Amino acid sequence: MGGLTPWVRRLLVANVAVFFVQATVPGITELLFFLPVLALQRPWTPVTYMFLHGGTMHLFFNMIVLFFFGPRLEQRLGDRHFLGLYFVSGLVAALFSALTPMAPVVGASGAIYGVMLAYARFWPRDRIYIWAILPVEARWMVLGLTALALVGIAGAIGGSSDGIAHHAHLGGFAGAWLYLRFMAQHSAAAKFKRKVDPVPKKGGAYDRDAMQRWTHIDRESLHEVNREAFDAIMERLATQGIGGLTDRERSFLDRFSSTA
Repeated sequence: MGGLTPWVRRLLVANVAVFFVQATVPGITELLFFLPVLALQRPWTPVTYMFLHGGTMHLFFNMIVLFFFGPRLEQRLGDRHFLGLYFVSGLVAALFSALTPMAPVVGASGAIYGVMLAYARFWPRDRIYIWAILPVEARWMVLGLTALALVGIAGAIGGSSDGIAHHAHLGGFAGAWLYLRFMAQHSAAAKFKRKVDPVPKKGGAYDRDAMQRWTHIDRESLHEVNREAFDAIMERLATQGIGGLTDRERSFLDRFSSTA
């Protein structure tokens, strides 16, 4: 994993810190939780509810998922898109919670479910060990969690609610799916623009030459590990332009373009 990435670390710290505040400041949970029926009167709560938790185990399970899945996903998407996916997932989870308007919602689960879906999107065959024992591929894990959420919703409709915000879980998946679709469409538009005008307007001769070399790298000839890094850098190039690459990313592309 290569250690915690910056925004995963900050989100972990923020969630743990807010949980400590919940335990020490009376009334803070009631002020910050999301109640769909009062959303217009409490417009801050669709964001603040993501940092509240209903107990130690609730916090632990959400944070352990973020700890293991988040860093690789942040490296793949970049910090801006990782945060975008995280918060869009949480906001859409709040929107889905409107289906149970009188039920207060707390927890980062909607955002965390979005992280899981995005992870499964990029690494569907990665094995996840449930309870550190049962190996399940990431794609099947997401399908299983979807099924559990649907069963929970059906049970709630039948009058046997388990107190879990199953609507929010589905909303987290939906938010991540929508955000990934947005990224894909934005990337496709950027690639089309590069074909029409492949040289950045502010780029010099070096940038022009670099773009020509980088776009001719044979992706299939790269090792699987390097291919993953190459895809991430090329996606950043498509969405942010050549100016959005770090010196390390430029050097990475230069190394392989020289042998292409």
